[in-house]
Amino acid sequence: MAAADLLLNGVALTPDLSGALWWPGRRWLVVADLHLEKASSYARHGQMLPPYDTAATLARLAEVCRRLDPARVVCLGDSFHDRDAAARMSVDDGRRVAALTAARDWVWISGNHDPAPPEGWGGTVLADLAEGGLLFRHEAAAGPAAGEVSGHYHPKAAVRTRGGRLTARCFVSDGCRLILPAFGSLTGGLNVLDPAVADLLRPDFQVWLLGRDGVHRLPASRLAAEPRGLAALAP
Repeated sequence: MAAADLLLNGVALTPDLSGALWWPGRRWLVVADLHLEKASSYARHGQMLPPYDTAATLARLAEVCRRLDPARVVCLGDSFHDRDAAARMSVDDGRRVAALTAARDWVWISGNHDPAPPEGWGGTVLADLAEGGLLFRHEAAAGPAAGEVSGHYHPKAAVRTRGGRLTARCFVSDGCRLILPAFGSLTGGLNVLDPAVADLLRPDFQVWLLGRDGVHRLPASRLAAEPRGLAALAP
């Protein structure tokens, strides 16, 4: 395998720089936590954010699909920020979603933000999906879960550098389970050393950090915790 590849329950997978996971053996593309229409949700509560997150996320997803040409796309839940997200989406963005789902086999895994993605947008809705030694779900389950692939936590990692500190989204795995970074353009992150993430994994876990020019594999021992007083932004 290449340096950036990972082995999960005996299955070779490739973390893509976009934040998507590529399963070459099945030609599956897996993404987590799109959170479409998050900005418009915040705007309804008086927190004004640039209203371009949905278009940006869909454009990035379309680019990865063009580049890798997957046979199946699996979205690991929280694809829509809330139950009313589809109603707030622009006509053009709705058409982009429909075009993506019509172009290939598409699976929406239910998340805590979107228990039932809206009807009429294409794709198949499932609570979870098992295939070839892997189990795809939104949130990691308590206890052992060999081959589990999930999202939900929006993992990020920090490393100390000569210039100070670098923090970026990451994949995190202990070889038994794998947690994907959030793919959405307007999503925060939770440091993988936070107990909410670290307690799910064996102590010798690794991260695949999304750098500017590539994906960098690092052991847990190289990582830095959040500075005191800096609250982690939970999903």
